Formats: sequence, C-alpha cells, structure tokens
Amino acid sequence: MSLGIGLRIRKDMGGPRFIDDDEDQVYLLSPAAENHNTSVARKSRRRKLLSSNRSFRPLVIMVAFTFFVFVFAYFILPSSTLVGTPRCVDTPERGYQCEPQITHNWGQYSPFFSVPSDISDDVPPGCKITFAQVLSRHGARDPTASKTKAYNSTIRKIKANVPHFPSGKYNFLNTFEYTLGADQLTLFGEREMINSGIAFYDRYEQLAKETTPFIRSSGEARVVESAQNFSQGFHQAKTSDKVIDTTYPYPILIIPEADGINNTLNHGLCTAFESSPTYTTISTLAQKTFLATFLPAIVTRLNTDLGPTANITPTDTITLLDLCPFTTVATPLATFLSPFCYLFTAQEFLAYSYYQSLGKYYGYGPGNPLGPTQGVGFVNELIARMTNTPVVDHTSVNHTLDDDNNKQTFPLGSKLYVDVSHDNDMTSIFSALGLFNNTPPLSNTSIQSTDSYSAASTVPFAARAYFEKMECATAGATKAKEKEEFVRILVNGRVMPLNTCGGDKDKWGRCTLGDFVQSLSFARAGGKWDLCFPKNP
Repeated sequence: MSLGIGLRIRKDMGGPRFIDDDEDQVYLLSPAAENHNTSVARKSRRRKLLSSNRSFRPLVIMVAFTFFVFVFAYFILPSSTLVGTPRCVDTPERGYQCEPQITHNWGQYSPFFSVPSDISDDVPPGCKITFAQVLSRHGARDPTASKTKAYNSTIRKIKANVPHFPSGKYNFLNTFEYTLGADQLTLFGEREMINSGIAFYDRYEQLAKETTPFIRSSGEARVVESAQNFSQGFHQAKTSDKVIDTTYPYPILIIPEADGINNTLNHGLCTAFESSPTYTTISTLAQKTFLATFLPAIVTRLNTDLGPTANITPTDTITLLDLCPFTTVATPLATFLSPFCYLFTAQEFLAYSYYQSLGKYYGYGPGNPLGPTQGVGFVNELIARMTNTPVVDHTSVNHTLDDDNNKQTFPLGSKLYVDVSHDNDMTSIFSALGLFNNTPPLSNTSIQSTDSYSAASTVPFAARAYFEKMECATAGATKAKEKEEFVRILVNGRVMPLNTCGGDKDKWGRCTLGDFVQSLSFARAGGKWDLCFPKNP
C-alpha cells in the first residue's frame, strides 16, 4: 500500500512504518511508539513506576512509592543532605518549585518551572482558542555519554586526592559513589512530561475534549519516551474529565536523527553550522571569557576547604556544579536537593546559569549568525498549520512527510499539535521567530539581566512553548462572522511580547494572524540557508 510520494506502509512493529524509498529511512508511526528501539533495561525500570499502557497509576503504587521516597530520604541519604532542606514539589501547572534561587539557576539543566509573566495568559474577553501547538523539550535526563564518563572520572580523582572529607557540607563525599547513567530519561523526567500532558489538556480543555492531538517526536530515545509520557498525561487528564478516549494510545510520528535526514526537530543538515570553526567556536569563546570572571574564586575556596592535595581545577568545579542538577533529577521525585547543591552559593549558581545561557545564545540563538536559521524549517511548518496551507520551505523540512497534505504524517486542519525536541533546536526556533530580537547581545564579561533571555527560562528540561490561535470579536461587531484571528506565544507560562508584529502594544500580547505571518519574513525566505553549504574556491 502506498501513501504519498516515495512512501510505503508496513504493518509490522505494532503499527505502520513509512519507508522513504529515496533515503531508505524508516519513519515509525505507531500507537505510543511502543516498539521504538529503546533499552530493554531502561523500559523495565520505567515500568516499575510508570506504565505507558495505563491511563492511571494505581493509588497503592503511588502511596508505596511516596513512602519509599521518604524512607530513602530520611534513613539512607547522608544527614547533611537534609539539614535545612525543604521538600520540593513538581506540579503540572507550576513545575518544579524548590529553592528557586538555586533550582531556577541551573541553565538548561533546570527542571521546567512556570516563568512569571508581565502579560496575563488568560483568554481575552470575546475570544476563544481555536488552535494550540506545543513545542516541548524532553524531560530531565542523565548526563550525555561523554559527560557521564568525565563526571565519573572527576569524582574518582577528587576522592583519590582527598583521603577524608571534612564534616559538614562535604561529608557526603566520603560515601558518595557515582551511579548516573547516560542520555536516558530519568523517572523524574518522565513525571515532568506526564505533568506537561496534563497541563496542556487543562489549558485547552475545550479543544482537547473533542480532539486527539497530532504528535511528532525527534528520534532520540529520550525524546520518544517523553512524547509517550506526554500522551499518557494528556490521556489521564482527559479520562479524569469523564471523556471517553478511544484513540489512546495515540500514534506518534518519529522523525529519525540520522545523518542527512531532514528533521525540523533536530539540527544537523547545515554543514557550515555543524563543522565550520566560524560558527562552532563562538559559544565556547564567550563562555571561556565569562568563566574567568567568577570561577577562580570558587576554585580557590574549594581547594582551601578540601586541603592542599585536592587539586580542584576549573573543569572539576564546573563538573561539581553540573552534578547538583543531575544528581537531583536522578532521584524519582527530586523531593530533596542533592548535597552537591550546598557546596555553592545562590550567587554562584546565578553566574553558573548565565554561563549556560551564553552557551545557548551564542551556540544556537541570535548570537550565532547561523543559529536562527536552524529553526526556520519548524517555523514554516507552524505557518502552514496556522494558515491551513501547504508548507513552503527549502531548508530542513522533510518534504516526503510534509508535502501533499499527508493526513498521516503532516495533517493540516487539526486543532492540537504536539512536537517534542531538544533544547538546542528550541533555542534556534525561538530565535527564528524573532522572540529575542529586542534582547541586547549578551555580555561575556558581566552578568546581564536575564529578564528577556536565559537558558533556564526558555529551554529547561521539559520546556513547553504554546502557540495559540484565537478567534476574537472585532470592536463593535454585531454579527458572528465579524471576527478576527490572533496569535499568541507562551514560553514556559510567560506570554512573549511579540514586538515584531505589534504584540507588545496589545494588552494580551497578541498579533493578528496576518501580521504574525508577515513578521516571519526571515523564516519564509529561508533564513541564511545559502551560507550552510559554502562552495569550494
């Protein structure tokens, strides 16, 4: 059976697979993508708590699990872990709330938290939401494979250099063993995504009651699992609302991340951006310059505290800072902060978070000449969905999937869309949308105000950006047809002032649909895609 151009369907693997005849590449479209090639051991661990085949977790499991968490916290963790430590909570609407001066300053390693908004996110009077798209980052994960190896090596080196750690905040290191995995979604990250699905349903309940969202995921295992968990949370909220949901588990379209594959949810095609030092070194240099402004004092303090044999280096210090968020989100509910967090001050975490923001801004955002271009393909897909017209794009759009209004791989006319991606790609997409056009270039010598841009507030673990289209009665309208369409964007709960199309002058942060599309001339023209493939001299 054929579908579209260059695709055929196979019914194995628990659902249809779309094979690109030209690229010999599989696009899996199956209920909740249950047979995606993820680690068997990883799935086994996940199913102990969160089964993606059930709409509810039995109450007895949750009670027992909560009891386990408290027993673990109070009787197994070192006592220094709990001294003065508040209990932390993660909720669908507000996200992770726990010592925000610390946890909201972990850069892209912060768990999702609701960002304060100067503009109300209420639906304006006389308006109704007619379309909603969420673009999400995957939930909290273990460090990447290369970093987990480096972190383990650092801990072993420090423990070898320091025979006995002093009492107080360093005492836990006497018994600490590095056990973090690599690249996998953590149990806490799974719960983040379940909560995200619940929050999406709750916000767009009137649409969600009658609609099954169209869901896409980039091909990395943790991203696919995040899409599964999101759909589980959405379904859970829907059935709790007494709505019969016969379409669950929802199909998930998985777009591979293999080399040469067009994928608007994962960069990789733009040769110059990926490999030319002109673009790849900008963020590294900015971060290196900034490190010199705050790191030496921390290094000195750590070596003083731990003794002359410690030999803590700047790289070791960044590792210890990284281990604060990573060892926190490695616990099932992140109920307490890791003891690594108490090795540093709130001011030091503020500097650390800014250091991470520099990496994103100059790596994938407006600070990199080709950063925004990496997000152009997704923006053009968003335009197509909002205007119910075919995609027009010559950059990263996968036309095998998107062309000819393929109802199974790129349906138009749906009311709810879900895309799950990565922090780097979301940074590029936000930049292609012009969300940071009014942000002055970030300084690499001092901390600049993070009110308009920071990695923590834009792309934390389980970040969620909502793109809303609403229909509103025009001033003085007397007939139902006298309505106008508006667009609004929320990033982690914050209504973004759309100054590129006049949204900054609207009380509700809206632009008309027409003005919004017109403002995206950079994306519609393909950004700077022509610079991606320099010709040989």
